[in-house]
Amino acid sequence: MTKDWPSEYYRYLLIERGYSDKTKEAYEEDINNFFVFLKNSGDANYLKIDHRDVRVYLSELSEKNYSRNTVSRKIASLRSFYHFLLRHEVIEENPFSYIHLKKKNVKLPRFFYEKEIEALFDSVQGSKPLQQRDRALLEVLYGSGLRVSECALLTLKQIDWENSVLFIHGKGNKDRYVPFGAYAQEALEVYLSEGRSFLMEKYHKEHAFVFVNRLGDGITSTGIEYALNQVIKKSSLDSQIHPHMLRHTFATHLLNNGADMRTVQELLGHANLSTTQIYTHVTKENLQKNYRQFHPRA
Repeated sequence: MTKDWPSEYYRYLLIERGYSDKTKEAYEEDINNFFVFLKNSGDANYLKIDHRDVRVYLSELSEKNYSRNTVSRKIASLRSFYHFLLRHEVIEENPFSYIHLKKKNVKLPRFFYEKEIEALFDSVQGSKPLQQRDRALLEVLYGSGLRVSECALLTLKQIDWENSVLFIHGKGNKDRYVPFGAYAQEALEVYLSEGRSFLMEKYHKEHAFVFVNRLGDGITSTGIEYALNQVIKKSSLDSQIHPHMLRHTFATHLLNNGADMRTVQELLGHANLSTTQIYTHVTKENLQKNYRQFHPRA
C-alpha cells in the first residue's frame, strides 16, 4: 500500500519542526492547490513530476495574477515538501530545487511608537478579570516579544518568578529563555491571583495555561487577537492591532535604545540573524534625535 506522504509531511511540520497548526494549514493549502493543478493537467501522480511540470505551474500562477510574494511562498512550500520526499528516498530529484523567486519587496514591520504603547496600556486599567488579563497580555507580548502562539500556549510552569524569565518552547522546537520586567511581573501576579482564579473557579476549570478566555478555557491565538482589538477600540488609537505588532515593537524599541542585534536575535528566537536585520530600521523620531545630537550643524 502506498504511503500517504502528504500526511507524513504535515505530521513532520507539527512534531519535528514545531510549526503551529496555522502554518501547517498554509503549507497544506499550497500543496493541495498544486495537486488540483496536476489533476486538471491529466496526471495526478505528484511523485512523477519534472521541471517542465513546475514551469507550466509557474505559468498558470502568473496567468492568475498572483503577486510575486504569493508565488514565491507557494513555490517555497512545494520545494520544502519535495525536499522531504527526497530525504526519504521517495523521489530521486527535487523538481523545485532550481526555482528561486525573489520577493518583490520586503515590507518593514509595523510597530507602535512609545506614545502609542502608553495609550494602549492606559486603556486596560481596571479590576475586572478580563481587564487584568488584557493588561497582562499586553505586558508579556510587548515586554518579552513572544509569538502569539507562544503566548497562547504559555503554562504556569514556564514562568520562573525568581529569575524573572519565561522558558519558551518556540518555533522549530527551539527552546529559549526570555526575561520579563517588573511591569509584566506585577500585571501577571495580579491577573493570576485575581482574574484568572475567579474565572477558573466560576467555570470549574483546571488546566495550566496562563491566559484564559471569558469561560476559563485556555485562550487561542485568534482569541488573543480579538482581545487586543477590543483594547484598541477603547484606546485613543485609530488602527487595528495584530499580536505580532507587539513583537515587532519589542524588537524595534530594543534596537533603537542600543541593544545589539545578536541579543535581539536570541530573545526573538530567530534561527538566522538575517531575519532579525529587518528590525534595524529606525523611526523618524530616532533619526531626528540622533541627527540633532551628533551633527554639528543640526
